[in-house]
Amino acid sequence: MSLMHNAPSPRSVDRTDDTASYDARDLIVNGTKAEIVLDGQTYTLRITRAGKLILTK
Repeated sequence: MSLMHNAPSPRSVDRTDDTASYDARDLIVNGTKAEIVLDGQTYTLRITRAGKLILTK
């Protein structure tokens, strides 16, 4: 299990709310998948060949 200790900084976007914006390819540095941990649960974020995102538990 790899944890993202060096998370990319959110992009500066002209928004009126505090929503952080990330480029998925910055999160998925190896080009295939990234693991995201929330409250001890690990989720996998993948980019498909068609350029779609899939998040699975």
